[in-house]
Amino acid sequence: MLGRTYENQNCSAARALEVVGERWSLLILRDALFRGMARFTEFQRSLGIAPNVLSARLQSFLKAGVMELEPTKEGSEQPRYRLTEKGRDLAPVVVALTAWGDRWSAPGGPPVLFGHAGCDGQVSLALVCDRCGSYAEATDLQARPGPGAQRKA
Repeated sequence: MLGRTYENQNCSAARALEVVGERWSLLILRDALFRGMARFTEFQRSLGIAPNVLSARLQSFLKAGVMELEPTKEGSEQPRYRLTEKGRDLAPVVVALTAWGDRWSAPGGPPVLFGHAGCDGQVSLALVCDRCGSYAEATDLQARPGPGAQRKA
């Protein structure tokens, strides 16, 4: 059984899971990225999440640099959680997970479509080779050691 951290694994996917690998985390990010939510009560109302769980997830996002607190005026409403660049870079992850869910878990069709704000075209993710420009299917992919791989002496 996997623990809660992956410090013994030299794997970027495992390290990313330490930040976003919990169900509520991805749903909070979805709401922040695509529904414009930024306040504790908005997330809680949308998700029906227990306050202690939501608080823990938001605190972990702050600590990881995925979100930051927007400065509030003294005596003003509750703080706003704003996605950082690091947080906004998770948008393709949510889009990819949604596409998988649309294909395998949405018998009535996609409940949400992602569009390009500039022209209103539909957006999709694709794996493209940086050398030849070909689209790659999952069966075309191969993993090989990168510059951060641990080398054996």
